Amino acid sequence: MDNNAPGSGGKGGFGSLFGGGEYSNTELAGVPLTGMSPLSPYLNVDPRYLVQDTDEFILPTGANKTRGRFELAFFTIGGCCITGAAFGTVNGLRMGLKDTREMGWTKPRNVQILNMVTRQGASWANTLGSVALLYSVFGVAIEKARGAEDDINTVAAGTLTGMLFKSTGGLKGVARGGLVGLTLSGAYALYSNWDHIRRGSSSSSLY
Repeated sequence: MDNNAPGSGGKGGFGSLFGGGEYSNTELAGVPLTGMSPLSPYLNVDPRYLVQDTDEFILPTGANKTRGRFELAFFTIGGCCITGAAFGTVNGLRMGLKDTREMGWTKPRNVQILNMVTRQGASWANTLGSVALLYSVFGVAIEKARGAEDDINTVAAGTLTGMLFKSTGGLKGVARGGLVGLTLSGAYALYSNWDHIRRGSSSSSLY
Protein backbone atom coordinates (compact mmCIF):
# COMPACT_ATOMS: atom_id res chain seq x y z
CA MET A 1 0.00 0.00 0.00
CA ASP A 2 1.37 3.38 -0.98
CA ASN A 3 1.76 5.61 2.06
CA ASN A 4 2.01 8.69 -0.14
CA ALA A 5 -1.34 8.15 -1.82
CA PRO A 6 -3.93 10.83 -1.23
CA GLY A 7 -6.27 10.04 1.64
CA SER A 8 -4.13 7.26 3.09
CA GLY A 9 -3.67 7.85 6.82
CA GLY A 10 -4.88 11.44 6.52
CA LYS A 11 -8.28 10.79 8.07
CA GLY A 12 -6.95 9.11 11.20
CA GLY A 13 -3.74 11.09 11.65
CA PHE A 14 -3.03 13.87 14.10
CA GLY A 15 -3.37 16.46 11.40
CA SER A 16 -7.04 15.60 10.90
CA LEU A 17 -7.73 16.29 14.56
CA PHE A 18 -6.97 19.96 14.07
CA GLY A 19 -8.54 20.26 10.67
CA GLY A 20 -5.19 20.67 8.93
CA GLY A 21 -3.64 18.79 6.07
CA GLU A 22 -0.64 16.53 6.06
CA TYR A 23 2.89 17.79 6.62
CA SER A 24 3.85 16.56 3.15
CA ASN A 25 1.59 19.06 1.46
CA THR A 26 3.14 20.05 -1.81
CA GLU A 27 2.08 23.65 -1.38
CA LEU A 28 4.44 24.03 1.61
CA ALA A 29 7.39 22.35 -0.08
CA GLY A 30 10.26 24.41 -1.33
CA VAL A 31 9.57 27.48 0.83
CA PRO A 32 12.91 29.32 1.18
CA LEU A 33 14.12 30.02 4.74
CA THR A 34 16.04 33.14 3.80
CA GLY A 35 14.36 36.46 3.23
CA MET A 36 11.40 35.60 5.43
CA SER A 37 9.12 38.30 6.76
CA PRO A 38 9.93 39.54 10.32
CA LEU A 39 6.31 38.88 11.28
CA SER A 40 5.95 36.14 13.87
CA PRO A 41 4.05 33.11 12.51
CA TYR A 42 2.42 32.68 15.93
CA LEU A 43 1.46 36.21 16.92
CA ASN A 44 1.30 37.77 13.47
CA VAL A 45 2.94 40.89 14.86
CA ASP A 46 6.24 42.57 14.17
CA PRO A 47 8.65 41.64 17.01
CA ARG A 48 10.31 45.05 16.72
CA TYR A 49 7.21 46.62 18.23
CA LEU A 50 7.55 44.40 21.32
CA VAL A 51 10.77 46.12 22.40
CA GLN A 52 9.94 48.94 24.84
CA ASP A 53 12.48 51.61 25.73
CA THR A 54 10.40 53.09 28.54
CA ASP A 55 9.32 51.66 31.88
CA GLU A 56 6.05 49.81 31.84
CA PHE A 57 4.28 50.39 35.14
CA ILE A 58 0.59 50.27 35.82
CA LEU A 59 0.04 53.30 38.03
CA PRO A 60 -3.13 54.96 39.29
CA THR A 61 -4.17 58.19 37.67
CA GLY A 62 -2.03 61.05 38.95
CA ALA A 63 0.44 58.77 40.78
CA ASN A 64 4.19 59.28 40.58
CA LYS A 65 6.70 56.69 39.43
CA THR A 66 8.92 57.41 42.43
CA ARG A 67 8.06 56.65 46.01
CA GLY A 68 7.10 59.57 48.22
CA ARG A 69 8.41 60.49 51.62
CA PHE A 70 5.72 58.53 53.41
CA GLU A 71 6.69 55.31 51.61
CA LEU A 72 10.39 55.98 52.19
CA ALA A 73 9.83 56.74 55.89
CA PHE A 74 9.56 53.06 56.82
CA PHE A 75 12.77 52.20 54.98
CA THR A 76 14.57 55.20 56.50
CA ILE A 77 13.55 54.40 60.07
CA GLY A 78 14.32 50.70 59.76
CA GLY A 79 17.66 51.32 58.07
CA CYS A 80 18.70 53.82 60.73
CA CYS A 81 17.75 51.42 63.53
CA ILE A 82 19.77 48.61 61.97
CA THR A 83 22.73 50.91 61.32
CA GLY A 84 22.63 52.23 64.88
CA ALA A 85 22.46 48.72 66.32
CA ALA A 86 25.43 47.59 64.23
CA PHE A 87 27.51 50.66 65.12
CA GLY A 88 26.56 50.39 68.80
CA THR A 89 27.51 46.72 68.85
CA VAL A 90 30.97 47.42 67.48
CA ASN A 91 31.42 50.41 69.80
CA GLY A 92 30.24 48.41 72.81
CA LEU A 93 32.66 45.61 71.99
CA ARG A 94 35.51 48.11 71.74
CA MET A 95 34.58 49.76 75.03
CA GLY A 96 34.10 46.43 76.76
CA LEU A 97 37.48 45.13 75.68
CA LYS A 98 39.12 48.40 76.70
CA ASP A 99 37.50 48.57 80.15
CA THR A 100 38.20 44.93 80.97
CA ARG A 101 41.69 44.60 79.51
CA GLU A 102 43.18 44.07 82.98
CA MET A 103 40.82 41.18 83.67
CA GLY A 104 41.45 37.64 82.55
CA TRP A 105 39.21 35.76 80.11
CA THR A 106 36.78 34.73 82.80
CA LYS A 107 33.01 34.59 82.95
CA PRO A 108 32.63 37.98 84.71
CA ARG A 109 34.59 39.66 81.89
CA ASN A 110 32.48 37.99 79.22
CA VAL A 111 29.29 39.06 80.96
CA GLN A 112 30.53 42.64 81.31
CA ILE A 113 31.49 42.80 77.61
CA LEU A 114 28.12 41.35 76.61
CA ASN A 115 26.28 43.89 78.75
CA MET A 116 28.27 46.72 77.19
CA VAL A 117 27.55 45.45 73.67
CA THR A 118 23.80 45.13 74.23
CA ARG A 119 23.58 48.49 76.02
CA GLN A 120 25.46 50.39 73.34
CA GLY A 121 23.61 48.63 70.52
CA ALA A 122 20.20 49.45 71.95
CA SER A 123 21.21 53.03 72.75
CA TRP A 124 22.51 53.81 69.25
CA ALA A 125 19.58 52.07 67.58
CA ASN A 126 17.15 54.12 69.68
CA THR A 127 19.01 57.35 68.94
CA LEU A 128 19.26 56.96 65.17
CA GLY A 129 15.74 55.56 64.98
CA SER A 130 14.38 58.60 66.82
CA VAL A 131 16.26 60.96 64.51
CA ALA A 132 14.93 59.12 61.45
CA LEU A 133 11.40 59.23 62.84
CA LEU A 134 11.56 62.99 63.44
CA TYR A 135 13.07 63.61 60.02
CA SER A 136 10.38 61.52 58.28
CA VAL A 137 7.55 63.23 60.18
CA PHE A 138 8.87 66.70 59.38
CA GLY A 139 9.48 65.75 55.75
CA VAL A 140 5.96 64.42 55.22
CA ALA A 141 4.39 67.39 57.02
CA ILE A 142 6.37 69.95 55.01
CA GLU A 143 5.59 68.15 51.76
CA LYS A 144 1.87 68.16 52.50
CA ALA A 145 1.95 71.80 53.58
CA ARG A 146 3.89 73.05 50.55
CA GLY A 147 2.31 70.68 48.03
CA ALA A 148 5.69 70.08 46.39
CA GLU A 149 8.58 67.66 46.71
CA ASP A 150 12.03 69.16 46.32
CA ASP A 151 15.30 69.70 48.17
CA ILE A 152 13.81 72.50 50.24
CA ASN A 153 11.77 69.90 52.11
CA THR A 154 14.91 67.86 52.75
CA VAL A 155 16.91 70.78 54.13
CA ALA A 156 14.01 72.10 56.20
CA ALA A 157 13.24 68.66 57.66
CA GLY A 158 16.89 68.08 58.54
CA THR A 159 17.22 71.48 60.22
CA LEU A 160 14.03 71.09 62.26
CA THR A 161 15.03 67.56 63.25
CA GLY A 162 18.38 68.76 64.62
CA MET A 163 16.75 71.62 66.48
CA LEU A 164 14.08 69.45 68.10
CA PHE A 165 16.49 66.62 68.94
CA LYS A 166 18.78 69.03 70.82
CA SER A 167 16.00 71.15 72.27
CA THR A 168 16.76 69.92 75.81
CA GLY A 169 20.17 71.61 75.69
CA GLY A 170 18.85 75.16 75.66
CA LEU A 171 19.24 77.76 72.96
CA LYS A 172 22.84 76.79 72.29
CA GLY A 173 21.84 73.17 71.90
CA VAL A 174 19.02 74.10 69.54
CA ALA A 175 21.39 76.23 67.47
CA ARG A 176 24.03 73.49 67.31
CA GLY A 177 21.45 70.85 66.45
CA GLY A 178 19.93 73.00 63.73
CA LEU A 179 23.36 73.72 62.27
CA VAL A 180 24.26 70.03 62.21
CA GLY A 181 20.94 69.12 60.65
CA LEU A 182 21.29 71.87 58.06
CA THR A 183 24.80 70.73 57.18
CA LEU A 184 23.92 67.05 56.85
CA SER A 185 20.70 67.61 54.90
CA GLY A 186 22.41 70.17 52.64
CA ALA A 187 25.23 67.73 51.95
CA TYR A 188 22.71 65.02 51.10
CA ALA A 189 20.78 67.33 48.78
CA LEU A 190 24.03 68.33 47.08
CA TYR A 191 25.04 64.70 46.67
CA SER A 192 21.67 63.66 45.22
CA ASN A 193 21.79 66.52 42.67
CA TRP A 194 25.49 66.25 41.87
CA ASP A 195 24.86 64.77 38.40
CA HIS A 196 22.53 67.62 37.44
CA ILE A 197 25.01 70.21 38.74
CA ARG A 198 27.88 68.62 36.85
CA ARG A 199 25.86 68.42 33.64
CA GLY A 200 24.82 72.04 34.00
CA SER A 201 28.40 73.19 34.55
CA SER A 202 29.67 71.14 31.61
CA SER A 203 26.97 72.47 29.30
CA SER A 204 27.62 76.08 30.35
CA SER A 205 31.35 75.65 29.72
CA LEU A 206 30.61 74.76 26.09
CA TYR A 207 29.27 78.24 25.52
